[in-house]
Amino acid sequence: KSKRKRSSKKRSVSAKSTKTDVDILSPAAMENVYYISHNAVDCLEFRGFGWTGATKKKGKKGKKKRSKNEKN
Repeated sequence: KSKRKRSSKKRSVSAKSTKTDVDILSPAAMENVYYISHNAVDCLEFRGFGWTGATKKKGKKGKKKRSKNEKN
């Protein structure tokens, strides 16, 4: 197997990713949250305003499979 040499090139200053401020109340963001959240609590949690003392959602309980030996 041949060994690869890593290039020592550095990224240019213009190639760095810059973070942009995002308005969470913009019309596009509000439309997005309308489609992904089911109520006001979900909306706030998606926007980062959740709280630790809130009741947690319970998962759906599936039907238990009966064993072959078990009868009604």
